[in-house]
Amino acid sequence: MSFYGYFDTPSVAELRQMAKDSLAKNKDYDPVIFEGTSRSKICKSWWGDAWCRNLDRYADWDNRIDRGRSYLRNGTVIDLKMNGGEIYAKVQGSRETPYTVKITIDPINEKKSRKIEKQAAGKIQNIEALLTGTFPESLKEDFFQEGMLFPSLKEIHFNCSCPDWASLCKHVAATLFGVGVRLDTDPKIFFQMRGINIENFVEKAISGKLEKMLKNADKITPRIIKDSEIMNLFGV
Repeated sequence: MSFYGYFDTPSVAELRQMAKDSLAKNKDYDPVIFEGTSRSKICKSWWGDAWCRNLDRYADWDNRIDRGRSYLRNGTVIDLKMNGGEIYAKVQGSRETPYTVKITIDPINEKKSRKIEKQAAGKIQNIEALLTGTFPESLKEDFFQEGMLFPSLKEIHFNCSCPDWASLCKHVAATLFGVGVRLDTDPKIFFQMRGINIENFVEKAISGKLEKMLKNADKITPRIIKDSEIMNLFGV
């Protein structure tokens, strides 16, 4: 197998083969499998796709984000493990030994959490509807509002063992897109990353609907039906 310096660029075929070789040596790795084409989206679910779109809007990362997306598609994220807001990955680069990536996502703060719960009140029926993204478009817009439910740039902390001097290397970017792929299969991971108890979240959303209904009931003015109207109603 050829050895590449960090700033050398192996071909896509060579990079994929290096990733396969690393996987063959490490049976405990849990690789991110991308089954699409070079033109298809990284993710298919609402949560996965929204996660990736959130990454795309960070202009400071624009150059590396595209390279990270390509790296993910080429199968270089050969190991990805998540524990709440802590993400650990091995990403195959130009060297034989994969690079080690660690990313930490801050939990959502209480102020934002209360605002999001208020936005969701009456718009979510159950946990399944939340996880499958089958809720109103207006709520999707609320969820995707910049700096709210999805992490902002300052809420994502990372480091990589590669020698890249940039604030965000392609290995970290590939790992972040790998998280989106994981959300396709298990959206609950998103809430775990943000420190949100999904059962409590849905319960508050449903209770919020009941509270709104009760408030509206208090505003209902009973209509008094005149005797003449009653006679017409029953054909008397």
